[in-house]
Amino acid sequence: MTFVLIVYVVGVIVGLVCGDAHPYARVALAVLWPLGLLAFAITLCVLLAASVIAFPLFGAALVAALVVLWALLP
Repeated sequence: MTFVLIVYVVGVIVGLVCGDAHPYARVALAVLWPLGLLAFAITLCVLLAASVIAFPLFGAALVAALVVLWALLP
């Protein structure tokens, strides 16, 4: 937990010191920067869903992998 806190504090300091926006915008971005990881995860999920529709062979392989994974898990 301390490592995560150190990374967060370093990100806040970098966002406050190195930003070229107005002070309010710098503070908002420095406080909210960890939400970027959530946005990245959502983007990957949307791209994966779109690839299943756009490339049916990929979708079939993904479904097969999920069935095998579901069968192997106790």
